[in-house]
Amino acid sequence: MGPHPATTITAGLGLKPQHYEDALHCTAPGLWWEVHPENYLADGGPRLAWLEAIRGQHPVSLHGVSLSLAADAPPDETHLARLAALAHRIEPVLVSEHLAWSTWRGQYLPDLLPFHRSHAALLRIADNIARTQDALQRPIAIENPTHYLHLDDHDWAETDFLAELVRRTGCALLLDVNNVYISANNLGTCAQAYLDAFPLQAVAEIHLAGHHADPLHGNALLIDSHDTAIAPAVWALYDRVIKRTGPVPTLIERDDNLPDFDDLLNERNHAHGVLSAKQPAEAACS
Repeated sequence: MGPHPATTITAGLGLKPQHYEDALHCTAPGLWWEVHPENYLADGGPRLAWLEAIRGQHPVSLHGVSLSLAADAPPDETHLARLAALAHRIEPVLVSEHLAWSTWRGQYLPDLLPFHRSHAALLRIADNIARTQDALQRPIAIENPTHYLHLDDHDWAETDFLAELVRRTGCALLLDVNNVYISANNLGTCAQAYLDAFPLQAVAEIHLAGHHADPLHGNALLIDSHDTAIAPAVWALYDRVIKRTGPVPTLIERDDNLPDFDDLLNERNHAHGVLSAKQPAEAACS
């Protein structure tokens, strides 16, 4: 397919079937699209043709949810081979995964689960990242997790753990600002202090998303739901990050309760405005 002619990406959106025609023809500057590769691990068919058509017009990134890098076993070799084949076909601008586990003895679980940040876990996860990067022949970005409860007896602070993964493997990081805000709220810590300690020099991508309060516990337990607009407090944290890092490709995640395309594009344009040090642009789709 060859490198995409668009060399500068700013703010992007998660690609949804409901918005295919709008996504294909949108001409907003710096726009890119992100997909979960698990939905496209096929040799052909309409879904892959749809992705290739989008890729012909816009840069695309792959954001995995099932490599289970923090599991007690290496990534599945068949899955890795299929992921590498898709990456070769699409030539994404970015590839990312979560710092979590989601497989147990060959079974895939529907959640991205936490783990103890032990010395043994560091060795195991670094090896799994290296295996993935070897298969893809490129670095990947690792996303900071969302936390809902305390786990005791960690050997590493999370920001130090991520920095050490970067040092050992050459991977990049995906900073999810919404995850930072939710985790700080749920654990009673300080989101800004976490960001102050985060290895921002390694960040290749940023995610922004919405959340909601748990129906039973209210605001004491926030849920990373990706089904609402981005909260003002998350926008404020993002603005402070960008003032320190300069422009970093930023993705607006919306996976449920999807609004009209123009509403999503307005959120995307707000991020584009922050990255461009301008006021948010108007929708620019034909």
